[in-house]
Amino acid sequence: MSTPHTLLQETLTKWYAVRRGLIREISSVPPARLTFRATLETRSIIDIVQHVLEFSIITVEELVREDTNLHRASMSQLANVYAPNISRADTQEKLVNVLVEQYRDAEQRLSALGYLHMMQLVPKVDNTKDTRLALLQDNIQHEMYHRGQLTVYARLLGLEPAITKDMHTGIPGSFNLGTVD
Repeated sequence: MSTPHTLLQETLTKWYAVRRGLIREISSVPPARLTFRATLETRSIIDIVQHVLEFSIITVEELVREDTNLHRASMSQLANVYAPNISRADTQEKLVNVLVEQYRDAEQRLSALGYLHMMQLVPKVDNTKDTRLALLQDNIQHEMYHRGQLTVYARLLGLEPAITKDMHTGIPGSFNLGTVD
C-alpha cells in the first residue's frame, strides 16, 4: 500500500493492518478447532469471524449509500439484506477468502467515493450523527475487539496467538514494540 495522503486513505491503511491481523489469528488455529467455544453460551471462532464479516459488510453497504442510515432497520434485518449468505463461509479457507475479498471490495468502493463523501454527517444507530469516516473507524475498532477475543480463544486452546508471535516482526496487523516512540 502507498503512503496515505488523506484521513480516508490512512483509515483504510489501518483497516488493512487490522484485517491482516484478524486473518493471521484465524489462520493460526487448526481448522478442526474453529468450532471451539469458550463456554456453551459464547460464539465459536467461526461464529465470531462470521459476525465480524456481517457487521463489516453492513457498515460498508450503508457507508456507500447517499442516504446512509444504520438506524433504518435492526442489525439482523440489515444482515438479511446485505449479508444473507455469510453462514456459507464455514471453513478456514472460506472465511479467509471472504475476509480478503470483502476488504478489497470495501477499499475500492470507499476510495472511489472519496474523502468528501466520507466526511459527511450521517445518522448512527443511536440516532446521533457522526461522519461516515467515524463509522468506518468504529467498524475497525469492532474488528480489533474481536481479534482480541480470538487471542483469548487461542490461549484457551493452548496456542500462541498470532499477535504474540508477530510482536517483534513488524508484520502489519501486529503490535511491534520496536516502533513505539
